[in-house]
Amino acid sequence: MKTFLRGLIVASALLIPALAQKGNPFLGRWDFNIASGNTTRASWLGISDKGGEVEVWYQPTGGNVYKVKNFKIEGSHISILITAAAAKRPEVTWELDASGDKLTGVQKRGDNSMPLAGVRAPELKRKEPKKWDKPVALFNGKDLTGWEPMGPANTNHWVVKDGLLLNEDHGANLKSTGKYQDFKLHFEVNYPEHANSGFYLRGRYEVQLESEPLTSNPPERRIGSIYGRIAPKGDLPRKTDVWDTFDVTFVGRTVTIVRNGVTTIDHQEIEGITGGALDANEAEPGPFYIQGDHTGGLKFRNITVALPKK
Repeated sequence: MKTFLRGLIVASALLIPALAQKGNPFLGRWDFNIASGNTTRASWLGISDKGGEVEVWYQPTGGNVYKVKNFKIEGSHISILITAAAAKRPEVTWELDASGDKLTGVQKRGDNSMPLAGVRAPELKRKEPKKWDKPVALFNGKDLTGWEPMGPANTNHWVVKDGLLLNEDHGANLKSTGKYQDFKLHFEVNYPEHANSGFYLRGRYEVQLESEPLTSNPPERRIGSIYGRIAPKGDLPRKTDVWDTFDVTFVGRTVTIVRNGVTTIDHQEIEGITGGALDANEAEPGPFYIQGDHTGGLKFRNITVALPKK
């Protein structure tokens, strides 16, 4: 009988946290627009229950999403260690309180702090359109009409040469003046050795473009990935100074990528924004933008977009 009671106590102790997590107000995906001086930076949290164990994933404003190891939930309050202290930097923590579909709190970095406000990310579940309009050119092969550099003019190295869109050196990113929701995107890209760039969907989700050594990046950060989130399938040849074609269908959160005629990502969900996102307003249309701040020498041509047929 004692053995039975002891087992029952242990089982109950294990059951209580699991039951408590069912009412965990932090479970879900959260979008943050963080004011910093005159700019706004985008960030994201994903909090889930994996078989009774809570997992916290954090997407910083740059870089890739990663799993947070140190956090504590007490009722409607969560404390998250974002970055541990190092020799030349203090630790960074988030202190957040949950209320319905909002999280509010503060980021602490040493003696400095800034307010945080997050909202529950939209599900964005939409059916793929049965028909699409005829593709429209986003790049005319003559000038930068329909595009604008991001940042000071002296950092812009985007030019048009021989009918191609070329980033001559690392500097400004390039953003479309139009904004888009669901679409079929086509572009062709040619990159030099050791290139690193990206083509952003709605200004929030990066399709990675790179020609770095395979050892430089894990699969989910290599060419054709949704940076840090979805690794492409297959092992297509990686060649420089040749034209790669990309066809991207994006509806709601569901993305399909066909590279050089091969489907490498097939109707997969993008859970949240990637590093470099212009904002965290996931329900809204957004621009395309091409990363130009990492490297130069990339060339683009035949950039088109097709929208759902009304």
